[in-house]
Amino acid sequence: MNCLSWYEAFAFCAWDGGRLPTEAEWNYAAAGGSEQRQYPWSKPASSTTIDSSYAVYECTGDGSAPGACTPSDIQPAGSRSPAGDGKWGQADLGGNLWEWVLDCYASYPGECNNCANLADVSTRVVRGGSCYDSAFFLLSSQRLIGYPSKRDIFVGARCARTP
Repeated sequence: MNCLSWYEAFAFCAWDGGRLPTEAEWNYAAAGGSEQRQYPWSKPASSTTIDSSYAVYECTGDGSAPGACTPSDIQPAGSRSPAGDGKWGQADLGGNLWEWVLDCYASYPGECNNCANLADVSTRVVRGGSCYDSAFFLLSSQRLIGYPSKRDIFVGARCARTP
């Protein structure tokens, strides 16, 4: 699902019985936990292999040439599974749509054990890169600032659930 503000993503996840993941949770999943993968699918963890079999990026989701972005570049969830899946089977952690997380956008805190930064409500974090972006933005470590009331065609949500 795309074109959601942070508030709509938050409400949708609550309605669906889940919640937005914290940035720490999202990063843990994308990096493969202690493996610290470059991309969610990287095997070995240091591998920077990327092509269209792993992720939807550089406006090529619909099979067109790079750079000609249209809404048809956004592909159904899981369209690059299993090649592009993360360590625990999550699809699309890199590419297709940026994903809202719970946290506000700020510098990372010092030591943190599954914490969330909720201090500033004027900004939020999006993770994962989109079909519009270059491979650099799909790296597990990348994050961007998002404005919670803004909708964007290349931003969506992933709901987390406690097992």
